[in-house]
Amino acid sequence: MYSTKVWLSYDLGTLGDYDGLYSWLDDHDAEECGQSVATLTYEYENDALQELNEELDRSVELDRKSRIYVMFRDQVENRAVGRFIKGRRKQAPWTGYGSHPASYDDCD
Repeated sequence: MYSTKVWLSYDLGTLGDYDGLYSWLDDHDAEECGQSVATLTYEYENDALQELNEELDRSVELDRKSRIYVMFRDQVENRAVGRFIKGRRKQAPWTGYGSHPASYDDCD
């Protein structure tokens, strides 16, 4: 069994299954890190992201609007990485406020 520290950023929408997600987070002794962000130590056998994704599928009712972004340290490349395990990136609410042209590059 392996373990890794992960941070989850979640947006389940106004009608999302927050009870299911909060139960899952509480069962994993997650800590709050600001609005819609939590951190926890995740135990896994082979593939942390795949197992985390499957476990969330079993525990939380997610729809096509649900978004969960996970940040963690890639053990092979020894660098911080992040990716959506549910949903995808959308335009940021601050787009257009800055003094430089907007960029839509994926930062996974």
